[in-house]
Amino acid sequence: MVRTMSLLRALISTARMIRHTPQLAAGLPPDDAVLLDAPDERLAPALVSAAYGEYDQAAKLLATTRESAEWEDRDRCVRRLAAFAHSRDAWLVAWLRAAPRDPDALLVRAELAVRRAWESPARAERLRETGPLIDAAADKAPRDPVPWRVALDHARGTHASHSAFESLWAQAVQRSSHHYGCHVSALQYLSAEWYGSHRECFDFAERAAYDALPGSLIRALPARAAFNQLQSGEPTSVQAERIDAAADLAVEVSAGYEAGDPWPAEVRNLLTYVLIERGRWNEALEQFRLIGPYATSFPWNHLHEDPLGRFLETRDGTRIEVASQTPLWNRDGRRRPHGHYA
Repeated sequence: MVRTMSLLRALISTARMIRHTPQLAAGLPPDDAVLLDAPDERLAPALVSAAYGEYDQAAKLLATTRESAEWEDRDRCVRRLAAFAHSRDAWLVAWLRAAPRDPDALLVRAELAVRRAWESPARAERLRETGPLIDAAADKAPRDPVPWRVALDHARGTHASHSAFESLWAQAVQRSSHHYGCHVSALQYLSAEWYGSHRECFDFAERAAYDALPGSLIRALPARAAFNQLQSGEPTSVQAERIDAAADLAVEVSAGYEAGDPWPAEVRNLLTYVLIERGRWNEALEQFRLIGPYATSFPWNHLHEDPLGRFLETRDGTRIEVASQTPLWNRDGRRRPHGHYA
């Protein structure tokens, strides 16, 4: 009897998947339309120009972000330009040759140097050599918090003490008290993987979220603490409650942005992972719809060497899971119409 019931449940689940999985693709772009870390319309021209060895577009973009104090965009653009320069840096070399004291060129140089040092087997030693480059970038743009975000990343890799970290953190928040990138870097330093603990990491993230402005991505910072907790193993019941609360807050933040907006894409990718780990499949599928074509390396690169492949596989798996839990019939006994799911 038990075996018969188990077989019946398996057959019903299979029938649900066959019926509902295709319909649940509504609102999801096809696989070949999804791009990993796709640049937005503001950054794309600078990257295209850099591909031709030219730096004028990058210089203009970063100068605008600095002069307008667009610190979040500035940080995002610096990261992406440095990532591009990691393999193709002729444009950056030419820029530094033409304008060796340009604060924007110096900042990209510092970010690139830190990235390269992180990949070295002699990471700590190589990172210490990059210290003067970070100082030069900070000196040339005294109001800019982004060099201090780079400095926080640098501190984590050089085994800086808590007092040294706190000094850098004070400099960062003095320039921009709600800078998302600086908060993420600080959270990483305080994580259990580095120099803190899961509790310390969550405490920091929740305080920052509470103090953040409405709509700020910092309000989703506890989801990063939740990711760190989930990576360490099965959470306790108390930890699980904290993770779910972090996910709830990130869902609220995500809802404040348009579907397919590239700016909150990384937060939405991260949130999707947390929701899946907590078995919140319907909510995860909704986040995939909001993500649209904007897959991001994080968090999928922590799970597989092919982050885009992992994103697409997880998206398909989420559809199947939702379909398998969707009843074949309404309560009145009729088949569910297309587009209506519990």
